[in-house]
Amino acid sequence: MGVAAYHARMSENDGAHAQILIVGGGLVGSSLALALDAVGIACTLVEAAPQRADAPSVEERNLALARATVNGLQAIGVWAHAQAEAQPMRGVLVSRAGDFGSLRLYAHEAGLDSIGHTLPARALGAALQSALGVARQVEHLAPARVRALHVDAAAARVEIETAQGVLTRRYALVVGADGSESLVRAALGIGVQRHDYRQSLIVGQVRCARALDGVAYERLGDDGPAALLPLAGARAGLVLGVAAEACDAVLALDDVAYLAYAQQRLGWRAGRLLHAARRQAWPIRRSVAAALVATRAVLVGNAAQTVHPIGAQGFNLGLRDALTLAELLAAGGDPGDAARLAAYVARRAPDRDGVLRFTHALATLGCLRQPALAPLRSLGMLAAQVLPPLHQRLLRHGMGWRGQPPRAVLETLP
Repeated sequence: MGVAAYHARMSENDGAHAQILIVGGGLVGSSLALALDAVGIACTLVEAAPQRADAPSVEERNLALARATVNGLQAIGVWAHAQAEAQPMRGVLVSRAGDFGSLRLYAHEAGLDSIGHTLPARALGAALQSALGVARQVEHLAPARVRALHVDAAAARVEIETAQGVLTRRYALVVGADGSESLVRAALGIGVQRHDYRQSLIVGQVRCARALDGVAYERLGDDGPAALLPLAGARAGLVLGVAAEACDAVLALDDVAYLAYAQQRLGWRAGRLLHAARRQAWPIRRSVAAALVATRAVLVGNAAQTVHPIGAQGFNLGLRDALTLAELLAAGGDPGDAARLAAYVARRAPDRDGVLRFTHALATLGCLRQPALAPLRSLGMLAAQVLPPLHQRLLRHGMGWRGQPPRAVLETLP
């Protein structure tokens, strides 16, 4: 079908204002909507939660945004709304309890001032809401949900339930950005491979005796990773991976006992932990979609892959999904063309596969209760520190550049 005939057909769209439907208004789905808006492509964004100008949240997560991610957020007009609460990261130090050696990655090794920034998840959510509020080509339906999805070679036919009633629409492309338990993925019949790490992640903030000076600390242990992320002032984001069966007991600790436990897990490289704020926990499970695309549909973010939070790769990977898809759609024509979706899969494969391998290996081998592995882990950490090609590769990957990144995240390095 030619481009003119395609547009003529899709103009009979049962009242729809866009050719692309994004299901899921979380961090990745909202970012994709803004990326499309930035290149002049209209879309409909369906979000289960109501629209809120101030995006109030009890979200306690703190995000470690790779340098490439910050570049991408700048390109789609979000960073200006978020940077006031962001803290530059000039380096990261990784070690393993009981093993010798450590890995230190610093921005100055690449001639840069930062490897990325930290930011409370609530602040990024508010920034995305602010940017969506001024987007010209985003139809933002919230609260709303997809009630039915029927896809064939011609179009995706969708019923969207809103507070005003049910909308029946036709779209050229449906994007599933609706999280680990994606309803879009299920409706498309795409299978998923799951792995339960039998760990839970406890997150919150702490106050430290001294500021972290832009350095993040990650310490691996038998029960999972523990990390401190530098925030403004002497605050830090605290991340504790614990055995699933111990999670309730750790959450029940009073602040003094909780800080003592966190101190024991992290050591003293960042000084004494003085005060703990509210904390949250959730189970750590990996889910990997068996396919990224189907007829007139594509999965991004956690709907495509939910990885172990070790190394803080999740949102960074999901944003690169969104920006790559927006870049390919910017070429015009039929958004749901099978060849274009195949190109998306090929573009994302090296990055996606690399992150999946890295996070799974680090979570299993790095945190495995197996003393016989200690010498091998230590030698691996030492090699990553002292061998320049391996060290530079890890630094580049840590800053979000792997495979063929979307153009929006690129920059000219010194």
